[in-house]
Amino acid sequence: MSDPFAQPINARTRYCAVVGHPIKHSASPAMQNAGIAALGLNWRYLAFDVHPNDLRATLTGARAMKFIGLNLTVPHKVLALDMMDALDDSARTWGAVNTVRFEARDAQGRWRPLIEFDDEVPDELRAVGFNTDADGFARAVREDLGLEVKGASAFVLGTGGAGQVAALRLATDGAARLWLVDVAVSKAEAVAREICKRSPQTRVTVGFPDGPVDLLVQATPLGLKPGDPFPLDESKFPLRRAGAVYDMIYRPAETPLLAAAKAAGCRTANGIGMLLYQGVRALEIWTGRPGPVAQMRRALEAEVYGH
Repeated sequence: MSDPFAQPINARTRYCAVVGHPIKHSASPAMQNAGIAALGLNWRYLAFDVHPNDLRATLTGARAMKFIGLNLTVPHKVLALDMMDALDDSARTWGAVNTVRFEARDAQGRWRPLIEFDDEVPDELRAVGFNTDADGFARAVREDLGLEVKGASAFVLGTGGAGQVAALRLATDGAARLWLVDVAVSKAEAVAREICKRSPQTRVTVGFPDGPVDLLVQATPLGLKPGDPFPLDESKFPLRRAGAVYDMIYRPAETPLLAAAKAAGCRTANGIGMLLYQGVRALEIWTGRPGPVAQMRRALEAEVYGH
């Protein structure tokens, strides 16, 4: 694998970053720096812990420093929607932003990605929001769990940015039944209303399933930190009722939920596949070139699993 730091930083080095709160668990820098090295770019990918109150200032600062782009993770994905100058169809469709591309006007007045400006980048920039989570989630569920969503039943735990995207994507892909649970019931109800509007063929309920489901999706941050409470109330839904459990957390590689699900006989997968595929697509959005999936996967697995 290419050494992501083989090329020294100099005055022409360009930057990307992931922004979240918390952020220390993120494996995105290892993955993206490997992809950047494989493409031979003089870029670096960083990570910043940013409180939601400081997100707008962070976006302004990244624009002023002419960053190539940003990734946004918990808890910024929905908050950022109103902070973009323009939204790609993907962000409008899924109602969340996880990838920002900064663009500048060329001499003809057209907006272009900053990679297309070899020398001086003009001062007038805009932030364009994209969502790569939906495709990453769908591909990971299909590949990591071998699950066909069409006609399936699913229970989504947590309807924040990533959970909302997962629920909307499951409905779009033809899930027959969906159950949504969130500590903020109004959030789950808002997502349910959107599903009813977009995908009336999917029967959606706010609350716990009353029987077995094909898939449980864990989309809350619970499990990221040691000592976090267990994310699922098993008195309301025992894990043995789920055929498969997908936890969007990838570090730790096996959360307490996944360990319990495995013990209950469920098929399990963590969020590493979703992270990989959304990250590959983000790099493609910034570069306009195919993402080096193999190199990014190796770096990600080495970072998370230590091999």
